[in-house]
Amino acid sequence: MAKRSHPRRGSMAFSPRKRSARHFGHVKSWPETDATEVRVQGFAGWKAGMTHIMARDLNPTSNSAGQEIRIPVTVVEVPKMRVLGVRGYKMTPYGKQSAGEAWIDAEQISEAFPQLFRRLHNNALKVHDSDKHLEALDAGDLIEVRIIAATQPHSVTGTPSKTPEVMELGLVGGDSAAKLEWAKEHMGQELSIGDVFDEGVFVDAIGVTKGYGWQGVIKRFGGKLQSHKNSKKRRQHGNMGDFGTGYVRKTIRQGGQTGYHQRTEYNKRILSIASAEDKAITPAGGFLHYGEVNSEYVLVKGSLPGPAKRLVRFRDATRGSDKAAHPFEITYVSTASKQGV
Repeated sequence: MAKRSHPRRGSMAFSPRKRSARHFGHVKSWPETDATEVRVQGFAGWKAGMTHIMARDLNPTSNSAGQEIRIPVTVVEVPKMRVLGVRGYKMTPYGKQSAGEAWIDAEQISEAFPQLFRRLHNNALKVHDSDKHLEALDAGDLIEVRIIAATQPHSVTGTPSKTPEVMELGLVGGDSAAKLEWAKEHMGQELSIGDVFDEGVFVDAIGVTKGYGWQGVIKRFGGKLQSHKNSKKRRQHGNMGDFGTGYVRKTIRQGGQTGYHQRTEYNKRILSIASAEDKAITPAGGFLHYGEVNSEYVLVKGSLPGPAKRLVRFRDATRGSDKAAHPFEITYVSTASKQGV
């Protein structure tokens, strides 16, 4: 019988494998680009499910040049987001720290997001003077400016929660004064996916993976089963390290929390941006565990982390792709039923 062997699974770079603090990803950095005009660098949407498209390959150097190829895609519903405020950052001896922020009036938040208004510090919002805080940001020596935006889940039927999620979105292009002026003009306004990304661009997808709870070492790290003649158990490792150490090293693979971790997938390509009113994407019977897509959506090539209904964040790609962004001519989008698949 051949010897079963394979490279170790489960990079230690992901340690500790603990549950994510929130159900949507946290963007830790925003890339610098060569943009001259101020634009937003990120967006968020709800993962609906997967389907496939048929597209004509327009890459002249491809083996399938001119032919129709089948591409798996993930459908992400991306209704408009609303800009609630702006936050500036300054450099200190301890690193980058917040220099202040300015929000829209409490009445506007209460009218647009009654669920969100109850979660925020109501007393702080009632005495919040936007003009005063904007003047302080103008006078500050800012090195970075970001906007504070909120999702609008009331326009989505696939997610049970109707409480908006508040997050930062990076700005790029121009200096800090230009970014601050752009944020002032757009405070309280809505932002669509078309204002941020174009079709065919590469983005990074940040999400929280599907959770599996506590799992043993075999499922968690892909360990090899012991021989059926083992006197103890099959689904465990042979030993927990050397005898002389006196404790179990952290590098020893053990059972524990599996899944529900934040992960970033780089260079995911947006193949299409459309509205459900113009091009229906909902399959017959609806997406499994999601339902119908009724607002704007994007088709992302390949898979994305997390189950259906989970919020996925997009940002400008931070790593250059070695793949040329050759266009695709989409000829068919499958809306066949996913029931029983």
